Amino acid sequence: MGALFSKVLGLGLLLVMLFALNCPRSLAQRRVPEPPPPSSSPLARLEIRRIRLGNGLRVILNPDRSVPTVAIAVYYDVGSRNEKPGQSGFAHLFEHMMFQGSANVKKGEFFALITQRGGSMNGTTSEDRTNYFETLPSNELALGLWLEADRMRSLAVTPENFENQRAVVIEERRQSYENRPYALSFLRINELAYGDYWPYAHPTIGSMEDLEKAQFSAVREFWEQYYGPNNAVLSVAGDFDPEEALGLIERYFGDIPPRPTPPYEPPSFNPPQNERRDVMQDPLAEVPAIHIAWHIPPNREPDHYPLEMLALLLGHGQSSRLYRKLVHDMRLLGELEISTDDRRGPDLFSLFGILTEGHGPEEVERVVYEEIERVGREGPTPREFERIRNQVRSLFYFPLQNNLNRAKLLAEFEMYYGDAELIRTELDRYLAVRPEDIQRVAREYLTPVRRTVLHVMPERKASREGGKP
Repeated sequence: MGALFSKVLGLGLLLVMLFALNCPRSLAQRRVPEPPPPSSSPLARLEIRRIRLGNGLRVILNPDRSVPTVAIAVYYDVGSRNEKPGQSGFAHLFEHMMFQGSANVKKGEFFALITQRGGSMNGTTSEDRTNYFETLPSNELALGLWLEADRMRSLAVTPENFENQRAVVIEERRQSYENRPYALSFLRINELAYGDYWPYAHPTIGSMEDLEKAQFSAVREFWEQYYGPNNAVLSVAGDFDPEEALGLIERYFGDIPPRPTPPYEPPSFNPPQNERRDVMQDPLAEVPAIHIAWHIPPNREPDHYPLEMLALLLGHGQSSRLYRKLVHDMRLLGELEISTDDRRGPDLFSLFGILTEGHGPEEVERVVYEEIERVGREGPTPREFERIRNQVRSLFYFPLQNNLNRAKLLAEFEMYYGDAELIRTELDRYLAVRPEDIQRVAREYLTPVRRTVLHVMPERKASREGGKP
């Protein structure tokens, strides 16, 4: 999904910024910052309070008494982009390790304590961050905070847990990628598009070779560097009293010592100035598939907003241009996905389609490029533009009614951009996009020199036809 969706649903973003120098008051001062004055905008009326503890933990509070539940999201500013060559998969491995027990919680008890009290929980890893989250009845806020603090303070990073979870991740890679049609092509398109740009060229799941060769000492060092309070954001949204929540947070998190986290220093990246193209065989695929990716600016840079709306125009819903043409009218594709990938660093505008029997990727390419050229020449029609603006509103507002979505979104904005309150004006940035902006970015970014193309062929067909397109 595009950045608009990931911002709302908590999937992954995007652009590196330092935490604002005028950061919120320390918790030691024990005063909750006053919420901003009310406004007619639903986003402006959100009560958002930002606090920073003495150990560096950033805290975001979003009280809302409308539903008797509370959501907790803890974001660590570490993802696969922070891994060194030869250590791919470490961030994702720790997503698993974080559920293997801590000083006061035995292995398996985290799940049990949450579910037995009517809650739910999970964690995810992306290139740009790792997050953990729970939804609980509002009277169980203390439990959720205590559990998160205990594993931040005293995770059981032991050789036994490491070996156990390494085996789990290796099997996950087999099941999710090696044994699933087209899945490996999603790793290959990033490798092809980013080339030697390590942060985004290598897979978050890790390579099988790196996982098998990983040493416990290197894995423990990774944890000691990145999983401290000074590298995290804690967000709480839902039915709670802010002063009570702050007291619990100070009690459980306040004395966790910070860790010496290394700064993120990515290599320089310049988009390639020529098209990249490849063909891969997939023995599990029944019909061909196609990836096309164009290099675009990082998320939340000004041109990213019209590019996201261009993705809506081309491929979101059955009335979008390329869905209507490729799936409904011409029946070249059975499935179509178009989105921005929403990385904090250099991003991609991506198309993926699974073809129908008897058709080849070259046919899809011709239609796609013709439609992009038409958008660049004519722009969206007034009716199309109104449709995608309405989609933007609904995709932004509806998920925010959920406590967990808000907690995740606020944590993400605080971590990525230095200020959770930027959410108040985020929708305005989309609604400020004009038709001519969409027309311009289609011409400027979706060009052959910025393009990477991957054809995925069933093994029998690839071996019969041979060669590259």
